[in-house]
Amino acid sequence: MASESKPSVLLTLPVLPLDDEVVLPGMVVPLDLSDNDVRAAVEAAQAAARSGTGKPRVLLVPRVDGTYAATGVLGTVEQVGRLSDGDPGALIRALGRVRIGAGTTGPGAALWVEGSTVEETLPDPLPGQVTDLVKEYKALATSWLKKRGAWQVVDRVQQIDGVGALADNAGYSPFLTVEQKVALLETADPVARLKLATAQLREHLAEQDVAETIAKDVQEGVDKQQREFLLRRQLEAVRKELRDLNGEAEGDESDDYRARVEAADLPEKVREAALKEVEKLERSSDQSPEGSWIRTWLDTVLELPWNARTEDRYDIRGARAVLDAEHAGLDDVKERITEYLAVRKRRSERGLGVVGGRRGGAVLALVGPPGVGKTSLGESVAHAMGREFVRVALGGVRDEAEIRGHRRTYVGALPGRIVRAIKEAGSMNPVVLLDEIDKVGSDFRGDPAAALLEVLDPAQNHTFRDHYLEVELDLSDVVFLATANVLEAIPEALLDRMELVRLDGYTEDEKVVIARDHLLPRQLERAGLEPGEVVLTDASLRKLAGEYTREAGVRTLERSISRLLRKVAAQHELGDRELPFTVAPDNLRELIGRPHHVPESAQDPAERRTAVPGVATGLAVTGAGGDVLFVEASLADPETGAAGLTLTGQLGDVMKESAQIALSFLRSHGAELELPVTGLKDRGVHIHFPAGAVPKDGPSAGVTMTTALASLLSGRQVRTDVAMTGEVSLTGRVLPIGGVKQKLLAAHRAGITTVVIPKRNEADLDDVPAEILEKLEVHPVTDVRQVLEIALAPAAVPVGVAA
Repeated sequence: MASESKPSVLLTLPVLPLDDEVVLPGMVVPLDLSDNDVRAAVEAAQAAARSGTGKPRVLLVPRVDGTYAATGVLGTVEQVGRLSDGDPGALIRALGRVRIGAGTTGPGAALWVEGSTVEETLPDPLPGQVTDLVKEYKALATSWLKKRGAWQVVDRVQQIDGVGALADNAGYSPFLTVEQKVALLETADPVARLKLATAQLREHLAEQDVAETIAKDVQEGVDKQQREFLLRRQLEAVRKELRDLNGEAEGDESDDYRARVEAADLPEKVREAALKEVEKLERSSDQSPEGSWIRTWLDTVLELPWNARTEDRYDIRGARAVLDAEHAGLDDVKERITEYLAVRKRRSERGLGVVGGRRGGAVLALVGPPGVGKTSLGESVAHAMGREFVRVALGGVRDEAEIRGHRRTYVGALPGRIVRAIKEAGSMNPVVLLDEIDKVGSDFRGDPAAALLEVLDPAQNHTFRDHYLEVELDLSDVVFLATANVLEAIPEALLDRMELVRLDGYTEDEKVVIARDHLLPRQLERAGLEPGEVVLTDASLRKLAGEYTREAGVRTLERSISRLLRKVAAQHELGDRELPFTVAPDNLRELIGRPHHVPESAQDPAERRTAVPGVATGLAVTGAGGDVLFVEASLADPETGAAGLTLTGQLGDVMKESAQIALSFLRSHGAELELPVTGLKDRGVHIHFPAGAVPKDGPSAGVTMTTALASLLSGRQVRTDVAMTGEVSLTGRVLPIGGVKQKLLAAHRAGITTVVIPKRNEADLDDVPAEILEKLEVHPVTDVRQVLEIALAPAAVPVGVAA
């Protein structure tokens, strides 16, 4: 059943304006009478009350920015007296809402208005939603009051039953703004007003929870900083006591770095950069990660030998003697190092050590097969020059940062390998060996070979910048020695910056000298044998080099010597061998087994590969140096075989084209050469290169294939002691090729005595050792007809029968 609403009552009241303040019904507030408007309203109410009965009544109206609200509150003046501070004041009780109407006249200086009371109606009993709203508001108000510690107000709020009165109780809330209180005042419906008050209180509590969480986090951070500050102060006190105990000078870390930078012998620009970093270190806190980056960078800069250099040894004869003592052969490299030292000596004597900021460094590329001593040569060069030696292994490096370093912002950043090599050497002019530069790869992390372009360019490397250091580093006085096995694997731009020195391999005499003077003493020591306990004669070493190993270098030869010495040592420990023992050539088979590389010339004539027509001996260059290559040719039966050319042996495109050219030449010049080529039209030709698992390519096998086909057609065998190399053209011209020195060394190792080369390669014979040329009969030719005259043996049967 709904409660009956009372009709509104018309009132004429003096206006008591409230600036930036709102009073809601049910509140009791003290007002300062020193304000003219307040005093005028109270006096007018008192004057009106004298003529009637009851207490003086006023209309409390909020005034925001000079504008009056549309709704006010009827208030009674309960008491007039003094406030707590001694000023005159009045205690006023707010009773109910009044809608303000038109202005009117009245006694006193106050503003009088007409108004009508606002009556509130609510259903009885209250709906469940309103009851829940009342419970929610009371719970929120209780929670807020408990947080403020106002326990005596909690009971008063719980005792309020009216919906409107409960909403108007929010007028006491100090967190509400004037606008929010005006909104409550102008909301006549009690339920809507309570909803608004509940929402305002809920929002404030949520903001308060966030503020408390932030305050708690801040307080915890402050407490942690205070604890850390206290512990650090204690740590400083402990360190001070230790310094006093040890008699050390007092000073913090940044002062120590500043003193170290100022005392270090640094270039001017590097000093400026280091001092800037010291200033950053002084400004940074101990907790900042930047501090550790700066300290690591300063340590790296201070450890680099910016102005430290070793004095070059300008004893040219002595340097050459050192190179000769440590390496046999390799005259090209020795001459280049001797020339470099001679030029540096003259530049130093004439005051030309530094020209245009650049010093007289060198960049050499040592290219040759494995085992010829490229890596060990770098150490000998440093020894001969009196410089420090550092080896930088580049095999398998795929990250550009390995050369140029990482940016300092990365965790675990380090300078590149070049800077680390300079740091390890302890001088700015070491010999740096860039080992296996042809094995450098590239992927998504960059191309290290491209990063090496600046390092190995004599015109640029005096201002080399590492990504980690970010200051200029002078590399112009460094001697760079780059080693590689395959020249083609080095990028063209990088190869252009280096002076190429080829190491084509050792002769058999040089191998005997190296084995006797270097390999044997080293392996005797490793086997625990005294120098005189096991003796290998030169004949034994020669047989080891010639028949047990066939290589450009001496690595396999050293392993064979090591195996032989281990065998002798084991036999001695078992009591089967007495020491000292001299190893003769006849003892090699019982100690390390049969020979693996018997020359063709040493085999029985009937067992040689060239014992049948259609097989010729060629010369080739591989990654392991020069090698002997056999070419086999056969003709298919006209009734069973298909016509055409078949090529096997894992050949490249260039070599396949050379086979086509050889066949075309013989077809077109068969009559001239007295070869029965008429049957080639209907018979298939098959050319095979043994060692089919090894890829082969290049044009230098052209004359070999032509000779093999001519031998097959003529029935004449190719001489066993003849090997050949050269490119052939369609007209029968023999064109020049590369790797003459390596090919002649391979022919000598294989027991060949006669070699056919292109006439235009005759100048390359100057690079071949004289002792090799003495043992070889070299025929420079210009036409393939000359090759056939030299290589083919006299016909054993008539040509027609052979065909």
